[in-house]
Amino acid sequence: MGDLENRTKVYEVEEHPFELRHELKRLNARLDKIADSLEKSEFKDILENYTDPKKRIITNLMAGISRGLGLSIGTFVILGLLGYILSLFLNVPIIGEYLGEIKKYIDANS
Repeated sequence: MGDLENRTKVYEVEEHPFELRHELKRLNARLDKIADSLEKSEFKDILENYTDPKKRIITNLMAGISRGLGLSIGTFVILGLLGYILSLFLNVPIIGEYLGEIKKYIDANS
């Protein structure tokens, strides 16, 4: 905040009856705030990424690979856990018979 205060002090003007100087002072302070906001948001980097097709392709390719790999690993883990939990129910009378038939069907077709 100290840097912003130093910049606004540069634009201090003596009291003047004309409204234009006060408006100029206010606009310069707002421009400084906008410049600081753009620096913080790294607008230049964002603009470079969207104007360079090579960077966009590489970024999107990496994002797609990451999503696909995450989806595959997540599905594998969830189905593995689900299979393990269902195998615990093989001894339950109604559910166990049904799961036993499914297991026989899978073993027969493997």
